[in-house]
Amino acid sequence: MAWLYLFVAGLFEVGWAIGLKYTQGFTRLVPSVLTLASMVVSLGLLGFALKSLPLGTAYAIWTGVGTIGTAVLGIVLLGEPAGALRLVCIGLIVAGIVGLKLVS
Repeated sequence: MAWLYLFVAGLFEVGWAIGLKYTQGFTRLVPSVLTLASMVVSLGLLGFALKSLPLGTAYAIWTGVGTIGTAVLGIVLLGEPAGALRLVCIGLIVAGIVGLKLVS
């Protein structure tokens, strides 16, 4: 169950990272409230996952899921560049997450 908490926490990290873009410096109410709620849920689920997972592994996976999701959504939603080297680097992060999961 801890791995599920960790993965969902990573998804909420994506939510708040992308949400920050839409808050316009926390000047827009609805995006700001949703972003802050995503932060709370993300950190709460990370805390639950840390009850049984090693800190270093859990934190690396949490930030990795957040990084991958944010980078992909930046490409899809915000028109950020999707060059081959950038995609290879995202793939390396995925490989690192899979590797951490396999050795844990």
